[in-house]
Amino acid sequence: MHAARPLSAIALPLAAVLALSACGGDAEADSGSGNGETVAFTWDRNLNAAEEDAEPELEATTVEVPKNPENIVVFDMASLDTIGALGGEVSGAPLESVPDYLEKYLADDAYNVGTLFEADLVRIEAQQPDLIVIAGRSSALYEDLSDIAPTVDLSLRGTYLENLERNVTFLGEVLGAEDAAEAAIAEITEGIEEARSVTAEAGTGLGIMVSGGQLSAMAPAGEGTDARGARGGLIYDAFGVEPVVDDIKAATHGEPVSFEFLLETDPDYLWVVDRDAATGESGAQAAEAVLDNGIVRQTKAARDGNIVYLDPVAWYIVFGGIDTTKIMIDDVLQIAG
Repeated sequence: MHAARPLSAIALPLAAVLALSACGGDAEADSGSGNGETVAFTWDRNLNAAEEDAEPELEATTVEVPKNPENIVVFDMASLDTIGALGGEVSGAPLESVPDYLEKYLADDAYNVGTLFEADLVRIEAQQPDLIVIAGRSSALYEDLSDIAPTVDLSLRGTYLENLERNVTFLGEVLGAEDAAEAAIAEITEGIEEARSVTAEAGTGLGIMVSGGQLSAMAPAGEGTDARGARGGLIYDAFGVEPVVDDIKAATHGEPVSFEFLLETDPDYLWVVDRDAATGESGAQAAEAVLDNGIVRQTKAARDGNIVYLDPVAWYIVFGGIDTTKIMIDDVLQIAG
């Protein structure tokens, strides 16, 4: 296999836009910050987000967000990614959960706001943020955080690309970086289309997650899925991989799968996410080692060298944002000849 040209190699148009935005950014920030300009964001908020396994109760919620906020708190890594890629800076975040490649988007004196699931409300209130962004894992924090500052939930809704376009557009407007946001969306859309053109010629595939030496088959998300299901289905739903069986969920009964299942279904490609590597599980066996056995070596994917290891942090922890989506596109383009 030959590696495809990285998406970063075609990023010059966006880089140019960002450079131009940076030149005028201070003036825009000075004119907008503190003068009462706002951007409205509306979403269907789940009133039962704090109750595990509770049936969702949705309520349309609109929040007015100040333009050019100087002190931004972010619990969602995809939003940290997008804010930084659009030229913004994040003042507070769950610092222990920020991936290495996103640390450059934190302020030099960035403060820790808790974890992806729990907020240090006392510290956050003391810092008096202008804007708080949550999503997914942190959605249940809305009630407490909205008492401190305008808070928006950018959780995955709709398709991956629809959600990304919505969030990038919104954050671009908040940051006064509308042109950069438009350029980023165009670049990512082109990259995903290129990736889908490659997977369309690649035959069947199976996404698997490896954790604790066990395998789980990932399935297309389908309609009405939650963020977890959407994350697992990204390789099919966003990137067009043809599932090796029509109904993976039914075929696996929602349970972890065996090595024999890989041989029985025998996809052309295996797309692998190492969950333990993503979460930093101490002493865990690497996915590549787990799959290095006699049964897997008999599969078509192994024989043809078509086991693709996806960036675990991008696909499991972040799975959104501008830079992360470029990483995901490049992961898929590995199979291009």
